[in-house]
Amino acid sequence: MNAQAGRPDLEVPVLIVGGSLVGLSTSLFLGRLGVRHTLVEKHAGTSIHPRGRGNNVRTMELFRVAGAEDGIRRAAATLAENHGILQTPALAGGEGEWLFREIDPGGGLARFSPASWCLCSQNDLEPVLLDRAAELGGDLRFSTELQSFDADPEGVTAYLKSRETGEHTVVRAQYLVAADGPRSPVREQLGIGQSGPGDLFHNISLTFRSRRLADVVGDRRFIVCYLTRPDADGALLPVDNQERWVFHAPWHPERGETLEDFTEERCAEHIRRAVGDPDLDVEITGKAAWHAAQRVAERYRVGRVLLAGDSAHEMSPTGAFGSNTGIQDAHNLAWKLAAVLGGWAGDGLLDTYDSERRPVAEATSARAAARSVEHSHPGYAPAPEAGGGGGRAGGILNVALGYRYPQGAVVGTDPAAQVVPDRLALTGEPGSRAPHLWVRHRGERVSTLDLFETSLVLLSGGPGPGPAGVDCDWHGAAVRLAERLSVPLVSLRLGPDAELVPDDDTDWAGRLGISPAGAMLVRPDGFVAWRSPDPATDPEATLHEVLSTVLSLS
Repeated sequence: MNAQAGRPDLEVPVLIVGGSLVGLSTSLFLGRLGVRHTLVEKHAGTSIHPRGRGNNVRTMELFRVAGAEDGIRRAAATLAENHGILQTPALAGGEGEWLFREIDPGGGLARFSPASWCLCSQNDLEPVLLDRAAELGGDLRFSTELQSFDADPEGVTAYLKSRETGEHTVVRAQYLVAADGPRSPVREQLGIGQSGPGDLFHNISLTFRSRRLADVVGDRRFIVCYLTRPDADGALLPVDNQERWVFHAPWHPERGETLEDFTEERCAEHIRRAVGDPDLDVEITGKAAWHAAQRVAERYRVGRVLLAGDSAHEMSPTGAFGSNTGIQDAHNLAWKLAAVLGGWAGDGLLDTYDSERRPVAEATSARAAARSVEHSHPGYAPAPEAGGGGGRAGGILNVALGYRYPQGAVVGTDPAAQVVPDRLALTGEPGSRAPHLWVRHRGERVSTLDLFETSLVLLSGGPGPGPAGVDCDWHGAAVRLAERLSVPLVSLRLGPDAELVPDDDTDWAGRLGISPAGAMLVRPDGFVAWRSPDPATDPEATLHEVLSTVLSLS
């Protein structure tokens, strides 16, 4: 604390606690929006363990717009050809059953997105995010621990300690984002409870080297192989497809097993039995316990403090839903913090972070548990009445890309609609991720998704006849409102002579679910805030009412 007038050592709009995937993503997204912030992480550096590798298409869309996709693809090059999930009693001597061979068979995903899935382990991904966040001006402090904090109606005072020097620092922030993990001290201090069944199962994650295992695997380039031999089940994951591997072995602490029981000899023998090769060379290089759980915080916001990632929700690792949901939390929250701090949205906009993201976590965590049952994840055998975690069987795309916000900073939604629909339908409904169209913008071919990040965007055609016979000019109305309200609202028209020129074969109005004289308002996170399929009598008044509602201005 500064001795003069008791002032803090540092004042910053946003303090992020936690520097793993979600904390670093929060820093990246805030940096893109020009929001000054400080991130603190108690560990000395980024993750050293190859885990959390599945980055779904929605996450890669976010990293694409944030300028991090190319670096992530380079970091992920080693596993670029690994696609399927294999299930077999043993790898040696049998092909096994492919739960699926390709993430995107036939390339059909290209209709919905300019991005694609990416298999990049957390230890490779985090350094890319760290570098990009630093490039954007993030104040990133590792080996720095939050010891306590005091929150009040105007902000948060945080007390930090350097684990290297012992130096104490007092930070005053307008908002604190807690991305401090499943045992979140911030959540605990706030007294926020959690819902859900709790612990699901426990595993020991083993990193090991084996030169001969690549010969046993052959050309089966899997993301993960579930080995189902009753006395030696587990999950095998390649790190480099050559000699570095990860094996998840079931751990049963409820039976009295301890971490110390997993000696190198026991672990190596377990891997040999699971693979089906008693002479396999196995060198254990690392061992860590982890716990799969299904929990969601009962609140994501208390005043000036907001939860994100594992501090807000835990879910089974099958499908990598947890990390992706957390990264998407960060993206949803970043634009809302930027809007409130920038003075162009009311404080109520931050309440929509909870009403939008918490239902997504509840639906997704149930689906993750169900997927663990479908894949026979080692160590997880719920009672039949548990229903596999309560999730709905079906494809992964509707969970990863098709989730929606029935309530929140949206207008014209059905509040009773499913958060995760039964099928993927990205047709421009309010509350859903905006449709992807290839267009020419300033001479460059881009996706419409590339246009959403730093501002609200109104998409429309040219002026058209309104209900009263007067031309409806959405574009002109948006330009006038942006200036009058001091709101970052960009109006882009679609058409052969407009700012956005769609590909020749693109029915742009049909893809957006509007007529050529209609309009769609897209939020900075790429979600549709509102649309008018047809022209309006008074487009400026209509847009003003929509903006006031979406941005909590009244």
